[in-house]
Amino acid sequence: MRVTIRVRPGAGRAAVGGSYDGALVVRVVPRAVDGRATEAALAAVAAAFGVPRRAVALVTGATARTKVVEVDGGDPARLGRLLTGG
Repeated sequence: MRVTIRVRPGAGRAAVGGSYDGALVVRVVPRAVDGRATEAALAAVAAAFGVPRRAVALVTGATARTKVVEVDGGDPARLGRLLTGG
Protein backbone atom coordinates (compact mmCIF):
# COMPACT_ATOMS: atom_id res chain seq x y z
CA MET A 1 0.00 0.00 0.00
CA ARG A 2 1.15 3.54 -0.68
CA VAL A 3 1.46 5.99 2.18
CA THR A 4 2.24 9.70 2.08
CA ILE A 5 4.57 10.68 4.90
CA ARG A 6 5.78 14.03 6.22
CA VAL A 7 9.32 13.77 7.61
CA ARG A 8 10.40 16.00 10.49
CA PRO A 9 14.18 15.65 10.82
CA GLY A 10 16.16 16.69 13.88
CA ALA A 11 13.63 15.46 16.42
CA GLY A 12 14.68 14.55 19.95
CA ARG A 13 13.57 10.98 19.35
CA ALA A 14 12.10 8.97 16.50
CA ALA A 15 8.31 8.64 16.43
CA VAL A 16 5.58 7.83 13.93
CA GLY A 17 2.09 9.20 14.43
CA GLY A 18 -0.24 12.06 13.76
CA SER A 19 -1.07 13.76 10.51
CA TYR A 20 -0.03 16.85 8.57
CA ASP A 21 -2.24 17.73 5.58
CA GLY A 22 -3.33 14.09 5.39
CA ALA A 23 0.22 12.71 5.51
CA LEU A 24 1.55 10.45 8.25
CA VAL A 25 4.07 12.37 10.39
CA VAL A 26 7.43 10.65 10.86
CA ARG A 27 9.85 12.28 13.30
CA VAL A 28 13.50 11.23 12.98
CA VAL A 29 16.66 12.17 14.87
CA PRO A 30 19.10 12.57 11.91
CA ARG A 31 19.21 15.88 10.07
CA ALA A 32 18.40 16.02 6.36
CA VAL A 33 21.99 15.51 5.22
CA ASP A 34 23.09 12.93 2.63
CA GLY A 35 19.76 11.08 2.80
CA ARG A 36 20.14 10.15 6.47
CA ALA A 37 16.72 11.52 7.45
CA THR A 38 15.05 9.69 4.56
CA GLU A 39 16.67 6.38 5.48
CA ALA A 40 15.72 6.86 9.14
CA ALA A 41 12.15 7.67 8.10
CA LEU A 42 11.87 4.49 6.01
CA ALA A 43 13.17 2.43 8.94
CA ALA A 44 10.73 4.14 11.32
CA VAL A 45 7.79 3.47 8.99
CA ALA A 46 8.80 -0.19 8.73
CA ALA A 47 8.95 -0.49 12.52
CA ALA A 48 5.58 1.26 12.92
CA PHE A 49 3.92 -1.17 10.53
CA GLY A 50 5.76 -4.19 11.92
CA VAL A 51 7.36 -5.11 8.60
CA PRO A 52 11.03 -5.58 7.69
CA ARG A 53 12.88 -2.48 6.45
CA ARG A 54 13.19 -4.07 2.99
CA ALA A 55 9.37 -4.03 2.74
CA VAL A 56 9.33 -0.20 2.66
CA ALA A 57 10.39 1.54 -0.55
CA LEU A 58 10.58 5.21 -1.44
CA VAL A 59 8.34 6.04 -4.42
CA THR A 60 8.70 9.84 -4.65
CA GLY A 61 10.20 12.70 -2.67
CA ALA A 62 13.84 11.72 -2.13
CA THR A 63 14.82 15.30 -1.23
CA ALA A 64 11.43 16.61 -0.05
CA ARG A 65 9.90 16.50 3.40
CA THR A 66 6.70 15.04 1.97
CA LYS A 67 7.33 11.61 0.48
CA VAL A 68 5.33 8.70 -0.87
CA VAL A 69 6.41 5.24 0.26
CA GLU A 70 5.26 1.76 -0.65
CA VAL A 71 4.72 -0.50 2.37
CA ASP A 72 4.59 -4.14 1.31
CA GLY A 73 2.27 -5.89 3.76
CA GLY A 74 1.07 -2.67 5.39
CA ASP A 75 -2.22 -2.83 7.28
CA PRO A 76 -4.73 -0.05 6.43
CA ALA A 77 -6.21 -0.28 9.94
CA ARG A 78 -2.76 0.31 11.44
CA LEU A 79 -2.33 3.33 9.16
CA GLY A 80 -5.62 4.73 10.46
CA ARG A 81 -4.45 4.37 14.07
CA LEU A 82 -1.09 5.99 13.30
CA LEU A 83 -2.74 8.95 11.57
CA THR A 84 -4.84 9.64 14.66
CA GLY A 85 -1.74 9.48 16.84
CA GLY A 86 -2.35 6.05 18.30
